Amino acid sequence: MEPEKVFQMPFSNVYPLLVNKAVRKGRSQAEVDAVIAWLTGYDQATIHQLADSPIAYGAFFTQAPAMNPARKEIRGTICGLRVEAIQDPLMRDIRCLDKLVDALAKGKPLEKILGLDRSAAPAAGAEK
Repeated sequence: MEPEKVFQMPFSNVYPLLVNKAVRKGRSQAEVDAVIAWLTGYDQATIHQLADSPIAYGAFFTQAPAMNPARKEIRGTICGLRVEAIQDPLMRDIRCLDKLVDALAKGKPLEKILGLDRSAAPAAGAEK
């Protein structure tokens, strides 16, 4: 899919996909919200408001109140692409969220994904 199409997709269409991916693997919507909040700076109430609004996925990221600077430490592959090799900053942020939700769905502890323990320095876990 072309980046422009991804950027224009409504967040209201993408958010349920992110939640369902995690919930199918035994995780909760609150954990997905925590990952989104960590990455973007939105609080849970705002995430839910935006999920019910017509905001585009690209605008969801470009209008984020406080993109986490630690997102630049996220490494690994998503959709066959190395996250750290993605040149477009907006697409990289989108893929970082994909990577974080993937880590959540794979059973990684939320604290480790978000770097809240001392050993978690890239947030989504580096592939060695």
